Amino acid sequence: MSKEPVAVVGVGQTVHTAARRDVSIAGMVREAALRALADAELTWSDIDAVVVGKAPDFFEGVMMPELYLADALGAVGKPLMRVHTAGSVGGSTALVAAQLVAARIHSTVLTLAFEKQSESNAMWGLSLPVPFQQPLLAGAGGFFAPHVRAYIRRSGAPATTGTLVAYKDRLNALKNPYAHLHEHGLTLEKVRSSPMLWDPVRYSETCPSSDGACAMVLTGRAGAARAPRPPAWLHGGAMRSEPTLFAGKDFVSPRAGRDCAADVYRQAGITDPRREIDAAELYVPFSWYEPMWLENLGFAAEGEGWKLTESGATALDGELPVNPSGGVLSTNPIGASGMIRFAEAAQQVRGAAGEHQIHGARRALGHAYGGGSQFFAMWVVGTEPPAR
Repeated sequence: MSKEPVAVVGVGQTVHTAARRDVSIAGMVREAALRALADAELTWSDIDAVVVGKAPDFFEGVMMPELYLADALGAVGKPLMRVHTAGSVGGSTALVAAQLVAARIHSTVLTLAFEKQSESNAMWGLSLPVPFQQPLLAGAGGFFAPHVRAYIRRSGAPATTGTLVAYKDRLNALKNPYAHLHEHGLTLEKVRSSPMLWDPVRYSETCPSSDGACAMVLTGRAGAARAPRPPAWLHGGAMRSEPTLFAGKDFVSPRAGRDCAADVYRQAGITDPRREIDAAELYVPFSWYEPMWLENLGFAAEGEGWKLTESGATALDGELPVNPSGGVLSTNPIGASGMIRFAEAAQQVRGAAGEHQIHGARRALGHAYGGGSQFFAMWVVGTEPPAR
């Protein structure tokens, strides 16, 4: 039996900010869910199941929050599933929900991811000594900075690349009303002169700590036919993982990322991603990861990703716009960051991205990674239903 085609018919986000002190976690997630339902012109009664994702429970200190959030998400008496794959969880949560529809287990699924970093301490949580593991030192930046330096040595990238990415994404965020950081008056020189945190990553080249949630409504062909707006159709989706540490692991271009991309492109019938994808929402928490992921995902040859960035190809008006929403560099509620990438990709092909809409976008990619570059999730969505 063939799979049911999967469509995104509703998208909802909260306004992301450093601290949502006006709402509880329950109030925050309900806000995103209600916006997704309103976008799809559906009610709670139309939802058959709910799939929730977030980062580790110890960030906020609330164990199994999906249980107490069931009421806020209209899930009482309905199947409720929790997904967790570290920072990639928002993407993998969306893929689990999509599979429930594709397998015809449920007709219409609400999927949501969130984080309330103002009620947590992610830096502390990411600095805990774990037995038999490489120490993270000063949080995620302390872990990833050596891999960035390795990329610079391998590729010969100039020191300016990271600042160009950060400057681009923060300018894009000014066009996104949901983005956390709106840095009016930002200049390239301000980015270049910001304090060095983890050499070579500067303060302006790293992501913020955000409160926020993102939700989507996924359905099949019949539900898409009733949708009030054009849907985004899932053309391919995949998850891959690998250990944090193992002999021969390539931290600059992880095998799991390459394999995940290859599977998604195969499903979507894509042979030249740089030419066949109109917009990409990549998980870039530190600016140097844009050129690194461009290579890992097959948009550029090894050692050539930085040249795409330096040429302006990844700008909003470039041949391959990357993170037109402002990306993780501008908004980072960790558990939701991956789903935001997927949702923003869907909005592009729905023509619903507002001021950061890429004209004529017909296919877009959403990407998320997590842990020590060990968990990967991707999807490609398009304006037309997938070929049978």
